[in-house]
Amino acid sequence: MALLGGWVIGIVFGWLKLPAPVPPLIGLIGATGILIGGYCYSLLVRLFTSS
Repeated sequence: MALLGGWVIGIVFGWLKLPAPVPPLIGLIGATGILIGGYCYSLLVRLFTSS
């Protein structure tokens, strides 16, 4: 869903000749770290509260 939404927005921005609102690579790496951290947190909570 997110990929499709990004694709549609990319086409609209290209059609309007606007620069793409894409963060630099370091921002994407940081966002990935946040997602992985959130996943690890929920995994740890489930591990310690399942006893």
